[in-house]
Amino acid sequence: MNASRRFTARKRNELVERPPSRRRWRFWFWIVLGVIVFAYGFGVTRVNLDQIRDESRRDNLVRILRALARPEILEQDVAETATDISIDIPCTGEPGEVTSTGERQLALNPGCADPRATIVVSGSGFAPNTEVGIFLIPESQVSLRLDLVRTDGSGAFGTEVRLPNRPSEQPQTIRVVSTDATGALHWTQTARDTLRYIIETVFLALIATTFATLLAVPLSFFAARNLMDEISSPLTNVALGLIAAPVGIGFGAAAAIHIARFADPIGDRPVLTLVGLAASIGLAVWLLRRTGRGIVWVLQFLLLILALYLISRLLVAVGRWAEPRLGAFDFLGGFLAGSGDILGFGIIVIAALLAAAGLVMAANRFGHRLRRVLSAGALNSINVPLAVVAIALWAVLVARAIAWFYEWVDPARTLWIPLAVGALLGLLLASRARRRHSLNLGLGIYYFTRTVFNVLRALEPLILALVFVIWVGLGPFAGALALALHTIAALGKLYSEQVESIAEGPMEAIRATGANRLQNVVYGVVPQVIPPYISFTMYRWDINVRMSTIIGFVGGGGIGFLLQQNIGVLDYRAAAAQILAIAIVVASMDWLSSKIRVRYV
Repeated sequence: MNASRRFTARKRNELVERPPSRRRWRFWFWIVLGVIVFAYGFGVTRVNLDQIRDESRRDNLVRILRALARPEILEQDVAETATDISIDIPCTGEPGEVTSTGERQLALNPGCADPRATIVVSGSGFAPNTEVGIFLIPESQVSLRLDLVRTDGSGAFGTEVRLPNRPSEQPQTIRVVSTDATGALHWTQTARDTLRYIIETVFLALIATTFATLLAVPLSFFAARNLMDEISSPLTNVALGLIAAPVGIGFGAAAAIHIARFADPIGDRPVLTLVGLAASIGLAVWLLRRTGRGIVWVLQFLLLILALYLISRLLVAVGRWAEPRLGAFDFLGGFLAGSGDILGFGIIVIAALLAAAGLVMAANRFGHRLRRVLSAGALNSINVPLAVVAIALWAVLVARAIAWFYEWVDPARTLWIPLAVGALLGLLLASRARRRHSLNLGLGIYYFTRTVFNVLRALEPLILALVFVIWVGLGPFAGALALALHTIAALGKLYSEQVESIAEGPMEAIRATGANRLQNVVYGVVPQVIPPYISFTMYRWDINVRMSTIIGFVGGGGIGFLLQQNIGVLDYRAAAAQILAIAIVVASMDWLSSKIRVRYV
């Protein structure tokens, strides 16, 4: 406290002792520097008001703004009515005003004229405030448009038109075509299309947010430094786990591929699928009661993968059978078939992760057993080759992944250099762990997870959508995948930062009861983060709805796809309907999220 007071007093004395002229010059220096920076930015952004003064640009802007202010939502059936009056081109008599008779009157002044001459066309008795088209009908009966005008409040109009170079010995016709509304108002086709696509957009964002949330929630705990900073592990366990992980991934993927080939004939027959599923589940339950290890665990794993594969085939068969029989609810059958297809597609990944997790756990137990039976010197001697093998193995795997992108075939790049670098890093790691007796494994996982989040957030959903459109084709599925991948990173970052800001008191109290790390997270962390997690998820759903508009421009489905089409053909009234729909949905979601936050947050 005394040191702080002394520092404050010293700064006050410096301000008092500083000459006023020096303070004034410093003030003006920063002002001038700010003006220079702003002026440079002014030039970089190419601010130019000459374009604003362009009359044609102003006319186009007015036309677009008026079209956007009249979204194409409701319409009436229309009927076209043509009103004709004759004209001689060139004149065969005295030029004078010519007037037609009838309910709708037309007048030409003069009533005849030479080609390329200008005449005045006026009319009365038309519908008020409507557009009418003025055409010349020559002998060929091909309509030549002369002008498009709007009637006034009394249904009259008057305009000058220039006649084309179409001389004829026979009288020609000036035709005024008016469009009159008939019947009641009804929804336009644009409105119906907008409704269908905006519903697609909302659920596109919902699916993306849901899948992203399911993955972002567990990953956020690995990206929270306060949870991972205290996790440490002996080098023996870490090295064995690093060796076991790729072995498990390879074993699990190979097992899933062979099981799928074996079960393919069964999966084509629903009855055999049910029998095989019941048999695999029953055998797995029976093996759970066995006390054997090793081979029993392998059998349980294989039976689990077989059961998952049969479940996926059964869901596909049931969904395809039910879809044409459910009528208006056929989407339920499509959901079952799609879920089974997704499960079958992901079985290789599931099997690889499960096998890797199982082998890593087994390697961890084996490492603890080694630490119990070996002396410190013998353990340090084992740690060196284990670390060298583990880091070299992963260095080669990373090099092979990079070589796949860049199509490297040189063994020096893909094998020998990574092997040497990995071995050297393994030696450094072993020497470091020998001094500290353990590695801060949690901090490494934390940095790795945060790096993945940062990389995924740096990739714009628009770029991701382009990649997924190439992979899965045009449509909302590509948009959902792009939004989901970006949302995982965005929500993972927000979730992890919320975990890092929780109160430590409840965690210390639960830790004092002897709870393990998982129980500490479940009972000390989760209750504190549920309200902000709900709030962040709703906010991200709102963002995904608006972001799907841009994704639709590259074929990612949703309302953006329809909006891009209408803007491309300069149909701004139809585009205004889509913009209005987006605004209504965003406002509605904001209202809904506020209600949910008031109740649960």
